[in-house]
Amino acid sequence: MKTLQRTLTIVKPDAVRKHAIGDIIEQFEKNGFQILCMKMLEISKHQAEQFYAVHASKPFFSSLTDFMSSGPIVALALEKEDAIADLRKLMGATNPANAEEGTIRKKWATSIENNAIHGSDADDTARFELSFFFAGYELAQ
Repeated sequence: MKTLQRTLTIVKPDAVRKHAIGDIIEQFEKNGFQILCMKMLEISKHQAEQFYAVHASKPFFSSLTDFMSSGPIVALALEKEDAIADLRKLMGATNPANAEEGTIRKKWATSIENNAIHGSDADDTARFELSFFFAGYELAQ
């Protein structure tokens, strides 16, 4: 018996600037994701550094956190069976040049850094990321 899984996704500043939010949300719904909670907000450079702390030693860390704090984002808590794997497939490859047709990044991303969307990559990551943006009481039951 399969169980429901939760994951976090973020519509990144580049996609928000392109007015892609509605199209991206439509893709979630067409692919069977239930939206448990959603909020638009802006995060500071410090908050972006906390969220992406796992990448602190990587050369792209500073530009990533600058980018993520450059404008509004939309954070969403999603749920479905195999949510993490299914979302990552729907997102497409990190580099949009390598993303399959029909994926969010193929349609909306312009580069590895300006790649439109973030998605949790594992259960433990999803738990941390969901709790970063949402209090438990905010998630629809």
